[in-house]
This record gives sequence, C-alpha cells and structure tokens, in this order.
Amino acid sequence: MTDQLRLMAVHAHPDDESSKGAATMAKYVSEGVDVLVVTCTGGERGSILNPKLQGDAYIEANIHEVRRKEMDEAREILGVGQEWLGYVDSGLPEGDPLPPLPEGCFALEDVDEAAGRLVRSIRSFRPQVITTYDENGGYPHPDHIMTHKISMVAFEGAADAVKYPEDEFGPVWQPMKLYYNQGFNRPRTVALHEALLARGLESPYGDWLKRWDEFQRAERTLTTYIPCDEFFEIRDKALIAHATQIDPEGGWFRIPLDLQREIWPTEEYELAKALVGTSLPESDLFAGIRDNA
Repeated sequence: MTDQLRLMAVHAHPDDESSKGAATMAKYVSEGVDVLVVTCTGGERGSILNPKLQGDAYIEANIHEVRRKEMDEAREILGVGQEWLGYVDSGLPEGDPLPPLPEGCFALEDVDEAAGRLVRSIRSFRPQVITTYDENGGYPHPDHIMTHKISMVAFEGAADAVKYPEDEFGPVWQPMKLYYNQGFNRPRTVALHEALLARGLESPYGDWLKRWDEFQRAERTLTTYIPCDEFFEIRDKALIAHATQIDPEGGWFRIPLDLQREIWPTEEYELAKALVGTSLPESDLFAGIRDNA
C-alpha cells in the first residue's frame, strides 16, 4: 500500500527540511512512502552560521551554488526527492524600524502566482499529505510566512481547474491533509531542558525558554506525534550536511541522542486541514488515508 502514499514537505530554504520534520520524512521513506521536499528559495541571503566557514571568500561569492550542493547531500541522506520552486531568498530583516525587503525577493511575490508554481508541483507529485508552516512561519521570517501563504492557497488551488487551468498547471489533484510543523514546541523544550538539568548536564534551552516568556508566544495545538526516534541520527547527519548554516559543535548537537529518544521520541505537527475522518491525537500523518489509498 505504501507505494501509493506520497508526502510533500514545503519549506522556505535549504536546511529547513533537515531541521523541521526530517526524522519523520526518513521514517516514511523507510516504509516505502514517496517523499518530496519543495524548497521555495535558494537560501542566497542566509548568514554563514558555521564559524569555521565564516570569511571564506569562495563560499561568500558562490553561496547559491554551495547551498544547492548542501541540499543535494542532505536529500541523499534523508532519501527524499527534492525540487526548487525557484524564488530568491528574502533575507531576515533586522533593525528598528525594519528595513524594506529587497526587490524581487520571494516574500514580495504575488501570492496567487507563487502558489501556482506549487500547484504544478502538487498536481505532478499528487501527495495525499502536505506539511508546511503555520501563519507565523514557525518564526517570523518573511519567507516562512510566505511559504505558509502559498501552501494554503495551493492546497485548495490544486483541485481548482478554474483558478489554475489544467492545460497550464496539469490535471487537478486534491490533497487530503495539511499539517503545520510544530517540532519547536514548549512541552518538548521544557521536557528536554528539565531532563538535562536533572542529570547534571548543561541545557541549551534556558535562553530559549526565557525568550518564549518574553515574546509571549501563543501555545499551538499539537495534534499529531510521529514516533521517529530511530531516525534522529539521520536527521542530524542531514542537518550537518548544510555546513554553511550549522555549527556541528553547536548547542543543537549537545543533547545525547539516547536522552532525546528516552524523553521525547516523536516529532510533532498541528493538523490544519483534513478532508478525511481522523481521531486525535494521531501517530500517523496518513491516519484516515491508508485504508483508502
């Protein structure tokens, strides 16, 4: 049955697929599910966050090509398909007041037109399930928020032959479920933070939790918990493949995998749209779909 199941993960930049839902994707790949990552931008304006690579003249001059190669490596590690939507990274504006977004960037594109590109991908791949970001983008990066907007339009538009004619966008297709990635949630963060302190270990989450309180982030509804702890190591390898974006000695990798598996062995999602019946909480993105695949 799994050769009929298809999962599409829509992300803003190369590396997002490895930091959000990567273990889930690797799990489904191992079960024979066809998984496709759609990457909206090339990540051209992403900062070089690995201190060992900062100041590298070749990387700075060829960041677009470098990040494509990193994406290729991560894709192979995860075992997923991947395609580019073809937009230019908007960058993360900083300052008060915030500067204007750069001309021609993804976040300034027409939403319906950008969604049309995603509609083509959906109609070609024919996923039953799509994952994306919530209305806040997971965090307020303009490309993440734009990714949410076009995903919502494309989820409906893929089945709308009037708005997106079949002769231009391909035969209509209706995905059955859409989820928001919610892996960075407070319950998980608190559980890991307290477990580390209880074992006398340093926790990287103290400042995170302080900022959570400062920003008064609203709690999200976690509906779906995917057991995927067997694939945490693959997740980390895929993330390290994005060498310009990830410090392999950073806090992300200081939490022992055995502790993660013991304390929090799942990745979490928020069910945003469902055209099939399902019972919450779920442990499968294809709940309600498998029997009708």
